[in-house]
Amino acid sequence: TFDDQMLVDYSKNRINAETLEKLQALARETDLQGAIAAMFAGEKINRTEDRAVLHIALRNRSNTPIYVDGKDVMPEVSAVLAKMKQFCARVIDGEWRGYTGKTITDVVNIGIGGSDLGPYMVTEALRPYKNHLAMHFVSNVDGTHIAETLQRLNPETTLFLVASKTFTTQETMTNAHSARDWFLQAAGDERHVAKHFAALSTNAQAVAAFGIDTAN
Repeated sequence: TFDDQMLVDYSKNRINAETLEKLQALARETDLQGAIAAMFAGEKINRTEDRAVLHIALRNRSNTPIYVDGKDVMPEVSAVLAKMKQFCARVIDGEWRGYTGKTITDVVNIGIGGSDLGPYMVTEALRPYKNHLAMHFVSNVDGTHIAETLQRLNPETTLFLVASKTFTTQETMTNAHSARDWFLQAAGDERHVAKHFAALSTNAQAVAAFGIDTAN
């Protein structure tokens, strides 16, 4: 059935049967199947950082156990995904409010590389299904980029997402602090930062020091 097949249209590409055969031979020679199995088995195939490669766990909608060092990572993954969904619902439904009690109208993603291009791609791809929120993306450390973005926004109704796993990425944090300074010029009280900034990070200590609630 079509359910378990992937159909690829090669008609617009310079690929023929010989090319395909050589690619398959290369895959066998390099043991691609073994590498795939190692990834799904939670082996540490990221040699540089000596870590497992677990994006597959994020896409594991069946919740089939995926073990790393003998531990099933799926319960934690599912919990984080549920937390993300709940956070998004609060913003979209208007439950999340800014420091003056107004609902959020604009969301600014501050990141670089995969923390910028991935969300931007999804936003563009799903534009026909967008809701009332206006999305903005800031990645360039050149101050002009964030300045042009901020001049169109209202600090009372803007939510910033700071995307940095370590919360130390130079370009991202430079822009994040610029956004924070801009916000505080209007809000005044640093306690209001938590109502307008959220983080995608594993560095809870640095996130808290910035003024973001670690629950967000």
